[in-house]
Amino acid sequence: MLALPQAAESLISSFRCAFTRPSFDRFVLLCVGAIVTCGRRTVSRILWTVRSVVDAHPSSYHRFLSAARWSLWPMGRVLAAAVLERVDASQPVLLAVDDTVLHHRGAKVYGKGCHRDAVRSTHSETVKKWGHKWVVVAVLVRLPFTKRHWALPILAALYCVPRVSAEQHRRHKTPCALARGLLATLLHWFPDRRFVVIGDGGFASHDLAGFCRRHHPHLTLIARMRRDANLYTQPAPVHPKTLQRWRRLRRKGLPLRRHHCRKGKKLPSPAATVAAASSRRALPCPSVQWYGPSRRCVQLFSACGNWFRRGGNHSGSLIPIRWVFVHDQASGRDDWFYSTDPSCCPQEIVERFAWRWSIEVTFEEARAHLGLETTRQRCQRSVLRTAPCLLGLFSLISLIFTRHCQNQRRTVGLVHQTPCYHKTEPTFADALYAVRRMMWDRSLLQHVLGPRRAAMLPIPLKQTLLTYLAEAA
Repeated sequence: MLALPQAAESLISSFRCAFTRPSFDRFVLLCVGAIVTCGRRTVSRILWTVRSVVDAHPSSYHRFLSAARWSLWPMGRVLAAAVLERVDASQPVLLAVDDTVLHHRGAKVYGKGCHRDAVRSTHSETVKKWGHKWVVVAVLVRLPFTKRHWALPILAALYCVPRVSAEQHRRHKTPCALARGLLATLLHWFPDRRFVVIGDGGFASHDLAGFCRRHHPHLTLIARMRRDANLYTQPAPVHPKTLQRWRRLRRKGLPLRRHHCRKGKKLPSPAATVAAASSRRALPCPSVQWYGPSRRCVQLFSACGNWFRRGGNHSGSLIPIRWVFVHDQASGRDDWFYSTDPSCCPQEIVERFAWRWSIEVTFEEARAHLGLETTRQRCQRSVLRTAPCLLGLFSLISLIFTRHCQNQRRTVGLVHQTPCYHKTEPTFADALYAVRRMMWDRSLLQHVLGPRRAAMLPIPLKQTLLTYLAEAA
């Protein structure tokens, strides 16, 4: 097997449980090749980059994604455990859930559909794109060398349009249902950890909020909210004899509409409550932490209520929430958020939702530096394996770079500066540059030239060669 640097050996070797021995050797070479390759992340291009260390027939590497026996779930569990080590056990784990559309054309591509492109779409115009829609769960981690949170993906699920689900005779699952399944997996893997899920408007569903409420206090949801949501007070307790009668009717299979639709007194909508409060007094304007180290003064108003929605999997259920109204004085924009934990602080809800933007940065950097949209797989197994592996590669590179910084006990000099652009802290491009340089210096060159010949290279020539090979372009 290819020798690996010290900072990467233990992390990559921990994935051995998901593979057979021959498949793991090919996984290591493809993983190292995907790190040092520039441009498209096709198997052919990866093999061309590390062609000097390929010791098997190229067809065996091409069959690795489509026919080899290995599973993504053990890899996801190992990666999630490695990422959660960066979070204190006494603190809740912040999870960002979002979906992204990866462009992929072709007549026989599995799971392809026409989806809304959230990057190019606006409020007045909707732009659609052919490809795959992935629901991604990432952990928001503040690494030692950064001031902002990094979103490290750990799990991903492919959303299939209803036509594809009908062709496979499977029950159609919405993005919220896929996210609920991924969260249930994390709760099963780590029952002792507390998770706070942060989602955009697409995941502000009543069903997902009900799922998080049923697993309280291990799971809390923070998401956007409608300004005209149906809120009610807590209903009065039911007499024990009435409960016995309902149980008898339930055993007989009769509908219990009164039981399912129990709710208290109707409360004014959040918009009406804010309008009445702002007419009586001025709303407070605290300073909250925004994206990164910046802070911003916003107007806040918060209240509690029980969210009710008719229809769906949890029809008629009341979900206790705390909703927050936010008015950004800089842009004049109004936003509405809610949390399934009523005891949560309003400022904390706003700050945590602002940190959710890190997952958008992860998607953009994965496209720019890891070739997330450049794959050419079309069969079912290859499609279901390639995108999660590239997203997991983002987390793997970040963890390797973190361990490298801790081993060096410094971050000065690890930022790849240019003559025209100076950065105050490392970004993912710097992490990729450092890991690439490490792979070429301590693994690939040692394997190709041998330790003796690699040590005989002139230092100026070696440094120039490593800098050229490690450029994250």
